[in-house]
Amino acid sequence: MLTSLAIENYRSLLRLVVPLGRLNVVTGSNGTGKSSLYRALRLLADASRNGAVAALAREGGLQSTLWAGPENVTGAIRRGEQLIQGTRRTKPVSLRMGFASEDYGYAMDLGLPQPSSSAFSLDPEIKREVLWAGPFLRPATLLADRGSGGVRIRDDDGKWRDSGHPLQSFDSMLSEYADPDRAPELLMLRERMRSWRFYDHLRTDSEAPARQVQIGTRTTVLGPEGADVAAALQTVKEIGAPGAVGRAIEQAFPGSQLSIQNNGGRFELAFQQHGLLRPLSGAELSDGTLRYLLWVAALLTPRPPALLVLNEPETSLHPDLLPALADLVVTAAQNTQVIVVTHSRPFLAALQAGSDETELDLRTIELVKELGRTTIAGQGPLDEPPWKWPAR
Repeated sequence: MLTSLAIENYRSLLRLVVPLGRLNVVTGSNGTGKSSLYRALRLLADASRNGAVAALAREGGLQSTLWAGPENVTGAIRRGEQLIQGTRRTKPVSLRMGFASEDYGYAMDLGLPQPSSSAFSLDPEIKREVLWAGPFLRPATLLADRGSGGVRIRDDDGKWRDSGHPLQSFDSMLSEYADPDRAPELLMLRERMRSWRFYDHLRTDSEAPARQVQIGTRTTVLGPEGADVAAALQTVKEIGAPGAVGRAIEQAFPGSQLSIQNNGGRFELAFQQHGLLRPLSGAELSDGTLRYLLWVAALLTPRPPALLVLNEPETSLHPDLLPALADLVVTAAQNTQVIVVTHSRPFLAALQAGSDETELDLRTIELVKELGRTTIAGQGPLDEPPWKWPAR
């Protein structure tokens, strides 16, 4: 389980060290940096598949994603006694991301490339990557260290050796060097990060694949757009928690039932509501009803990830459905670490009520913005989790 997340110089996140627990809710007003925190987590997950550089390019490149304010936000600036104006940088351009968990920690430092004639001269370079044991980075806890071009691995006897595997500036050691015999910790961390699951674009529009009849196979993980929702729900019914789908439907829509029609291997939703003479197909469901069914499939997965991240799951849902959705999230948090990004106060209240009932610790992270910089409400310099970045 992740215990802290650290981000520096990414969009409005000049420096943010976030304490994490089993169930975490990131909240705040519009424009306070919730989406930036979500994107930073996705960038970290992309590193395990060697996709961080490409993901940054899709956001406009490193220069577009870097903190756009002054290098140092002084007390005089905060008090309005000093104008905010451009100054020459005194530190290398650096976008840094990392996390600590109960057993391992990881950090990545991205910077500008050396001037060259390459057509890819705007691609950022990975300047430093480190993996360490335990929750805190110290020289004695380092296990793998990637600097300029190569990876060093610490042996069981504490001695460093070169991996013999040179890396390109755009390659992550997580994806390019994960030898099960020589660096099992790298391999384990990579697979753990690859299991992280993100949901932020479950489609419910009139052309959404979830509304269409789809060929169905056993589906333990709902796809990112929800096209395979019928197969995923049938899978939960067959190998998930007994009766879980029925209870989730009854809580949200009393007297209703959900079945999956299988016509020669082609699956379709059939939603029977109280008072109707026939079940409704996926194409006939309201956006809110279909979205709730998508969340049932995603959150009752029989194959939970190491980390589940949900971006504004309350979108398109009627307020009456928020307690049922909150119960689904709390249930999921029994088996996996969950981070929910939301600006809905009623949904936060429902999550708090559900976590209190199950005695599950809920950690609320309220983001605020001051002079363009995202901070955590009530977190002073001595309140944040201990964190140290590796030097270049």
